[in-house]
Amino acid sequence: MSLQNLLLVAAFTPLAGAVLVGLFGTQFLGAKLGRKASHRIAILGVFISFIASCLVAQQAFEAKGAIFNQAIYTWAVADGIRFDVGFLIDRLTVTMMLVVTFVSLMVHVYTIGYMEEDPGYRRFFAYISLFTFSMLMLVMSNNFLQLFFGWEAVGLVSYLLIGFWYTRPTAIFANLKAFLVNRVGDFGFILGIGLVLAWFGSMNYTEVFNHADLKKIAATTLAYLPGDPTVLTAACICLFIGAMGKSAQFPLHVWLPDSMEGPTPISALIHAATMVTAGIFMVARMSPLFELSDAALSFVMVIGAITALFMGFLGIVQNDIKRVVAYSTLSQLGYMTVALGASAYSVAIFHLMTHAFFKALLFLAAGSVIMGCHHNQDMRYMGGLRKYMPVTHWVSLIGSLALIGTPFLSGFYSKDLIIEAAHAAHVPGASFAYYAVLAGVFVTAFYSFRMYFLVFWGRERYDEVPHHNGDDHAHHGGKPHESPWVVTLPLVLLAIPSLLIGAYTVGPMLFGSYFNGVIAVLPQHHAMKELALEFHGWAAMGMHAFQTAPFWLAMSGVATAYLFYMVKPEIPAAIKRRFSAVHALLENKYYLDDFNQAFFAGGARLIGAGLWKGGDQGVIDGIVIGGSTRLVGWVSSITRMFQTGHLYTYAIVMIVAVLFSLTLFGFPGAGK
Repeated sequence: MSLQNLLLVAAFTPLAGAVLVGLFGTQFLGAKLGRKASHRIAILGVFISFIASCLVAQQAFEAKGAIFNQAIYTWAVADGIRFDVGFLIDRLTVTMMLVVTFVSLMVHVYTIGYMEEDPGYRRFFAYISLFTFSMLMLVMSNNFLQLFFGWEAVGLVSYLLIGFWYTRPTAIFANLKAFLVNRVGDFGFILGIGLVLAWFGSMNYTEVFNHADLKKIAATTLAYLPGDPTVLTAACICLFIGAMGKSAQFPLHVWLPDSMEGPTPISALIHAATMVTAGIFMVARMSPLFELSDAALSFVMVIGAITALFMGFLGIVQNDIKRVVAYSTLSQLGYMTVALGASAYSVAIFHLMTHAFFKALLFLAAGSVIMGCHHNQDMRYMGGLRKYMPVTHWVSLIGSLALIGTPFLSGFYSKDLIIEAAHAAHVPGASFAYYAVLAGVFVTAFYSFRMYFLVFWGRERYDEVPHHNGDDHAHHGGKPHESPWVVTLPLVLLAIPSLLIGAYTVGPMLFGSYFNGVIAVLPQHHAMKELALEFHGWAAMGMHAFQTAPFWLAMSGVATAYLFYMVKPEIPAAIKRRFSAVHALLENKYYLDDFNQAFFAGGARLIGAGLWKGGDQGVIDGIVIGGSTRLVGWVSSITRMFQTGHLYTYAIVMIVAVLFSLTLFGFPGAGK
């Protein structure tokens, strides 16, 4: 099979599965496919895509640079500019393809057990297969048009999946919130694409990156914008605003915690491992542009640092098990963004890859806990689950250890290198970013093991779930139980790369030639060079970790969580009373939702009301439509006086009119 056909198979088999299940598995055409046939078709489509991705990756690993970069279909040609559907396949692309298809495959299998009793079972499989196709189109694109298509498509499917249980008001609110916040980010994103098109005259990545006047354009200022930024600075910041929405960076992060209203498999697939990493991938792909603007890199780094630290704080006060993992995701996305700002793009992609495995593992493990606890999600009513759910317990421990950066586990290599990259960077804001991500190590370890201890250790509290705790889906179904094999098998398969893939790939991906010709880094941004000087292999790096600040901060976080929730559980309650104002600030998520509601949503409603009353009712109804109606009515009322229908009236009016004319203008010939 040719490479082009292999790429078409990788991209379109999930779409084929989605279409078949969507048309014949749901009520659209009468649900002709049963539940088993539906999930088999969907899983087969993603499995074929994964195998094709592996075959493509094999070719990419053996070559240097892009192995495929051409258009497949021309959508339109306007003013000499081509709008194509095409693929750019290099090592960055295949890394994302492997992550997307493997995690998606695990989620598909997991869904068989998790959604077994859900009436929307077949619709769910159609949606997640459609999402997989959309994400593949995004990462495989070779132009901005297709990138934007995939960008919007994953947003659409995310909207459908967050609101999958559409009978719940909270789910509808959450998907609408995600939709609106991402519209803000996408507005910036399309402005960035517009600037690129206007100044480079092309939508193709290669043509833009290799533009003859790239450096000249980078020095051109836009005098009509505040501060006279350069074209590339404005374009890169606009593009990154799109990433802030999709990858949930402060202050456009507010949608992601609420998206936990969707089923747990979606939390793992979209909001941990794939869709939210689209922004990270996009900035790495655009490295030839971002490298030419220190202002844009500084902006990226500061936003990432704020997200990494302050979203981690919010994870400390959460009691819903999924929301703890959600805030952890926000924090880790902040770490990736800091790496991008430090020009350590390869480290950001490396952390994206390792994080995809252990965070998908943690989300799916949380779903297994929820199943075992009869759909209770509140950690305050768990405890002691390790003896009831041994497989879930061990994989959760592995995921938590990887998340906090335990030496030799996957998360350790990527997370520690991000901290070192921030320390080595010299763009404005680098010092703040370094201390933020360093402090974030303690915070991450604390909330991760707070969750671990509350769920799997301590006193059993599963029989204390209140009947009216605000969760309509919490049940009192007896003792917890381990999940079926279709749930635990994906957990085990995700735990393996969470343990091993970091050590196996850190050398070649970051300090070899893996990303040569794919990611651009200018000589003055030398963070990666400094990291390379200090790297002496995965084993030496793991051994050296025991002497570093991040390791001891992580261990301090674990020890503090153990003390607070296993030895002296009265301490957290005392701290809460003593620092009630701080707790209220965290509990209310820095009041950002209230701020958005009051100023943005409230302001939009005020503007809408003003336009409605002043514009629609006042001008259009009152003057344009109502005024013309009143004018016609007034004229009609006057003319009605002369339209009596009586012949003698018309005769008198005619005689009076003739006499008036004669009087005014005189009789004919009177002047002769």
